[in-house]
Amino acid sequence: MIVVTGATGHIGNVLVKALVKRGEKVRAFVMPSESLTPLAGLDVEYFYGDVRDIKSLQEGFRDAKIVYHLAGIVSISKKSKNIFDVNVGGTQNVIKACLDCKVERLVYMSSIHAFVEPPKGVPITETKSFDPSRVVGEYAESKAMATIAVLQSIDKGLDAVIVHPTGVIGPYEYKLSNIGQMIYNFMRGKIHFYINGAYDFVDVRDVVDGTILACEKGRRGENYILSGERITVKRIFEILAEVSGIKCPSVEIPIWIARSVAPIFELSHDLFKKSDQQTYTAYSIHTLLSNSLTSHEKASKELGYLPRSIEISIKDTAKWISDLKTSYSKHPAIHRKKMHYWPN
Repeated sequence: MIVVTGATGHIGNVLVKALVKRGEKVRAFVMPSESLTPLAGLDVEYFYGDVRDIKSLQEGFRDAKIVYHLAGIVSISKKSKNIFDVNVGGTQNVIKACLDCKVERLVYMSSIHAFVEPPKGVPITETKSFDPSRVVGEYAESKAMATIAVLQSIDKGLDAVIVHPTGVIGPYEYKLSNIGQMIYNFMRGKIHFYINGAYDFVDVRDVVDGTILACEKGRRGENYILSGERITVKRIFEILAEVSGIKCPSVEIPIWIARSVAPIFELSHDLFKKSDQQTYTAYSIHTLLSNSLTSHEKASKELGYLPRSIEISIKDTAKWISDLKTSYSKHPAIHRKKMHYWPN
């Protein structure tokens, strides 16, 4: 039995699909409030629980051979409710449950943000030295802390391996992320300017392939960067313009103006309780201007990891988002009577 926490998320649902396709027996560990639409039609077992509840994890991991721990909160805001409880406390609970249930291998989905950013021009590579006080933002801090907890669990007898994806894009995203929202906004003709920044993005399908490879071939206690390709925001818009026919924005906003106005956009988003994802925050600007040079040489050499062209990923993402409403209509929600449920 393979258990996947965060199974309805972007990486989670693609991972579950890949495991099922391989003939694996999968148990999806999901929050009671989560929509099961991303997993509709799949032959999987479902378990309602919460990573903050150790008892639900112990029950959910019963007879599990492998656990993929993907559940977590991703945020590009300064503060996010429950982020440390879920990302750090939840991971600590997962570790304990794996030890208690004698799980053979834990695969933890960390983040490239867990690493301390090196000087400009120096690529980010795998290290075991994590310092939550030297990363920027609560999300990065929480992932660094959780990664440390997983590494420390090795000494307690846990067989664990860690993967660090960069910015994830690609199809099969049912709840739009920040980059997904940006692409969606572009496809609706709502983007009229851009910031001259860049980041490393990787296809969700490649992240899943790399994560499975890490489970199968990764060395105990090792961590692997799953990166894709560094690309500028302007180039992303140019590719989207090619496939959509929508005019590429030509106005570049100076960095000092972007940084000055970002807090106003964040405040407006919170005040008006907008349901769409924020794409323009002080943290997102920092990320686009940060050192995003990465290397997946270790994952390629040891695991056989080989990501696809970022241009293909962007085009596939645009197509998926354009068809999102149709996709939802084809995948109705699953009835909850099929669930195992641990009450809170």
